[in-house]
This record gives sequence, structure tokens and C-alpha cells, in this order.
Amino acid sequence: MPTSPIVEMKDISISFPGVKALDRVNFRLFPGEVHALMGENGAGKSTLIKALTGVYTIDEGTVIVSGRSRRLGGTADAQAAGISTVYQEVNLCTNLSIGENVMLGYEVRGPFGINWAATHRRASQMLQKVGLGALNPRLPLSSLSIALQQLVAISRATVTDSKVLILDEPTSSLDANEVEDLFRVIRALRDEGVAILFVSHFLDQIYEISDRLTVLRNGVFQGEFMTTEIEQSELISTMVGKEVGALDSLERASARRDVDRGTPVYEARGISRKGSLEPTDATFHAGEVLGIAGLLGSGRTELARLVYGADKLESGTVRLRGAEANISSPSQALEARIAYASENRRDEGIIRDLSVRENLILAVQAERGWARPLPAQEKTALVEKYMTALNVRPADPDRPIRNLSGGNQQKVLLGRWLATQPEVLILDEPTRGIDVGAKTEIMEQVIALAEDGVAIVFISSELDEVVRLSDRIMVMKDRRKLAELVVDETVTSDSIITTIADESAPEQPGSTQTAGTGAGS
Repeated sequence: MPTSPIVEMKDISISFPGVKALDRVNFRLFPGEVHALMGENGAGKSTLIKALTGVYTIDEGTVIVSGRSRRLGGTADAQAAGISTVYQEVNLCTNLSIGENVMLGYEVRGPFGINWAATHRRASQMLQKVGLGALNPRLPLSSLSIALQQLVAISRATVTDSKVLILDEPTSSLDANEVEDLFRVIRALRDEGVAILFVSHFLDQIYEISDRLTVLRNGVFQGEFMTTEIEQSELISTMVGKEVGALDSLERASARRDVDRGTPVYEARGISRKGSLEPTDATFHAGEVLGIAGLLGSGRTELARLVYGADKLESGTVRLRGAEANISSPSQALEARIAYASENRRDEGIIRDLSVRENLILAVQAERGWARPLPAQEKTALVEKYMTALNVRPADPDRPIRNLSGGNQQKVLLGRWLATQPEVLILDEPTRGIDVGAKTEIMEQVIALAEDGVAIVFISSELDEVVRLSDRIMVMKDRRKLAELVVDETVTSDSIITTIADESAPEQPGSTQTAGTGAGS
């Protein structure tokens, strides 16, 4: 491997209002290597990539490309420096031909304008580099599968003879055979000396394709490692970290109470969706907190969205309180008393331009129907009840919610769903990005809700939170369930990390076991 990096980012810092997205981060990328950028949601991966591609201007630090210090003021500057990017969502024009997409902006020109014959010949040469030389470049791009479109996008990125190729979640929509085809192309480009920055949440793929990896956590550089020299369990620990302090005052769920595991409130058998979740069983019991543990991309959110009807099931059956049911939309979920608080608070949670009051009553009003507005007295009672119960600060329901802290915005969202009186409440990353005090208050609310008989599904990247709050834990990896653990004193964040890293972990959906014994329960 060359001794000099083609890309070196030194002490990179980027801040947004109220957020330090990157804090003196270092990153190196060498020619002829596949380098994985690792970290959970909010770790700073996307921010670092956008700094390297000129989308974001850095506040502090230095970017060196090919030995020269660069001030990347936009994507054109990055492309001029030999840096190309292929995004998770293929950024191509389906109304154009394959060849037009490959050569867009780089068409071969003659004395009378674009020479289309020469342009398509050049496109065929570029397609040959990614194993698509047999394709007719004049065919419409829309005739290709997503996997082939991904390869076309890579072909397009090689037109400029890029020295650096950034692949952002390129395998998220591909099946196993398509991933292998993509990896053959990546290896060929690597062997030609291209430096490839590879972003994926699938650990098996990271270990198969990458030579080196860099880990970020909460915008801070955690280390650079040769992939062959770091065990999966160590990598996961480095990515996830530990934050126990906010929960020190809370008892473990297993020490609080016994859960009646009779007829579940919700029971799913073999529910799945291609590209999102392999066939999975899940049961939610009244008064129980079911934790879902796994890295980003493991299928945690995908399972939640299928349960809630935000995404449609492609297979499997669902029973509610013992009776067969069909939950194919969020409105049906609300009717069935299932509520879901999304991890994406900004885009799928709060409505920034509305007041706290309007945000809080939104779900109740939607459930009732917009033709039947809630009476003012009922609105006031609901808002006062949940703002008081959740200690929302400042206690001004008419303040725009955008002016509240992240923790108080999260409390308003929790109040929105509690107002629907759910029997199943799915909380996806409810404590992400909030201060310790607000985090503890939300945890206490989760405990109180379970004690009141609500079935809670708690998803969090903070494994200590999951262990502390849960009665059972479903462990997931690569869109499948590895195991279910009945929480006792042997279950720790370290034991969950071991389960995730251990390829011999049980994979049968629905096989509940007690951690440490492997015995069925």
C-alpha cells in the first residue's frame, strides 16, 4: 500500500446551531484501498463526507488531496480534485438512456454539437469497467434493476478518471448476489489504484470488502484500524460506547416486577419485507418493555415500521389480542391502539412551524378526523395533562415547538402518542440527542407506562439503556433476528455485543432464550 494518503483530513471541525457535528476529526484514505467509515446515527459520517465533497464548508482544519491543501467550496471543487460520490439513492435520470446517464455533462462533442455515436461508444467503454459492457447504452435507464442502476452510477463516476470514489450505503437495496457483483467491481477499481470510501451498516460486508476502517462517535474520532486487526465485538464497542450515568438512578426492569406473558397484545409470525426485514416473529405483552438491540441497519426501525403499518408486509401474519388482524397503514395501527414515535424527530415527528399545543394534539385530531375538530376545552385539558405529566419546559403551549430544546421536543412527541391511549407504544431512539436530565425523565415515563399496562417497544443504540429498561431484548443484525434474551443479571451491554458479533448466535425467529444458558423458556 502507498505510504502517502491521497486524502488527509486533519482536525476537521464543523458546527451547526447548537450542535458540534465534527470535533477535530482526523481521516486518511490511501490509493488502492477500500476504507470503511463507521459509526452509528449522528456519529458524523455524513458530515465528514459532505466536508470532503464540498457540500459543507469546514470551520476548522485542513483537507489535503493528492498532496495539496484544498479549500473545497462546492461539489465542483471536489470533482476537480478527483473526488466522486455515489449515493444510497441512485442519483440518475430514468427518463434518459443508459449512455446519456453515464456521460451526462461529459458528452463527446463535434463541430455540430454532441456526437451521440461517439458518446455512446465512450459510454460502452465506461460500462465495460464495471462489467456491463454487454449492455446497449441506448436502452432507457428505467429498464434496469436498482442493482444495475447502482453500477451505472459507479460507471458514471469513473468517467472523470476519479482518484477517490465515495460509496454511501451502496448495498442497502441489493440482495446477496447483487452485493457480490458490486464487490467484484469495487475490488477491480481498488486494484486499479482507486481509493474507495465505503459506508455501510452491515458488518459482514465491512469485513468482507474493506482493508481499513475509521470509527466516529458523536462527532469525535475514535480510531483508525486495519480491518483484519479488530474483532467485531471491539468494533461494536468502539462505535456504540457506553453512557450509563443517565440511568444510574433507575432499577433494572427485571428487578421491578414480573410480567404476565399470557396472550400477547400483539403477535407477529414471519413478517417480512424484501430489502427491509427477513421473516421475523415478535410478541408484545401488556406491561412489558421489549428492547430491540442492534446496530443501525440491523432491521430495528424496519421492524417498527412494519408493525405500525408505515411499510406494508409482504409476508407473515399478525394477531391482536389473540384475533387475526391486518395492519397495513398508520391509521389502522392507531385504531388498533398501536402508536409509533419515529427516530427521525425532525422530519417525521415535530412540525416546526406549529406550536407545542398543535403538535401535541395532532395524533388525537387525526384519529378523530379533520372534519370533527376537537373542542377547545378538550384540547386544553389534553395539553395541560401531558405537559404537566412530562414536565415540558417552558410550560407555554403556544410557543413554536422549534424553539424548544431537543429533549422537550421529544417529550411533546411522547405526549402526542400518549394522548391516543395506546396499548402498544413503539419508541425508536427516544433519547437520542437530548440532555441527561431529559433522558432520565423519559426513561422514568417508560417505566411508569409499562407499570400501567402498556406494551412498550424500546429501540435504542445505547445498549445500557436497553438493558436497564427491558424485560426482554430482541437482538438483531443484518435485517434478521439473532436471539431473544429474557433479561436477568447475566445480561449486559457486553453480552449483547458478543451476541451481535458471534455468527453462531441463534437465528430462528421467535426462539426466546435466557442469556447465559441458551435454554428455551
